[in-house]
Amino acid sequence: MGLRGGNMKILICGLPGSGKTTFAQELKGHLGIDADWHNADRVRKIYDDWDFSPEGRIRQVNRMKQLAENSKVKYVICDFVAPTKEIRDIFDADFVVWMDTIKKSEYEDTNKIFEKPTNDEWDYVVKVKDASNTVPFFIKDILGRNDQPA
Repeated sequence: MGLRGGNMKILICGLPGSGKTTFAQELKGHLGIDADWHNADRVRKIYDDWDFSPEGRIRQVNRMKQLAENSKVKYVICDFVAPTKEIRDIFDADFVVWMDTIKKSEYEDTNKIFEKPTNDEWDYVVKVKDASNTVPFFIKDILGRNDQPA
C-alpha cells in the first residue's frame, strides 16, 4: 500500500461512537494544508441522503471514494463506518485505520451488519479513545514510513 495517483486515501472506520471523527479531526490538524477531510455525516448532509439501506450505503461509499479521488492534496482522510468488507473494498483505501474501541454502537441495524476488519484489511488499529496520543503514533508509524525515499 502507499501513494497512488498522487494522494493517499486514509479510511478511518469503525462502529458509530468509536471515535472516528475525533481521530480524523486530530489527524487533519497534524497534517494541515496537506490534507482534505471528508466526514460521512457532513457528506450525507450535503447530498440530503440519510438512506442507510444496503443501496444507500453503496451510494455513500461511492461518493466518499469520488471525493477522495478528486482531491488535489497529498492526504485524503475519510471517516465513515464502512460496516462491511464490500464497502471497504469499494473505497479501496491506501491505509485503513480501524477504530476498535467499542464492541457495540447505539444503532442495532449497524451492529447487525458490521463485519470487523480482518488483520489483512487494516494497517493500523486503535484500541483506546485517545486521539491526541494515538494520532502522533499513526503519523510516525504509518505515514512516516511511506514518506521515506525508496
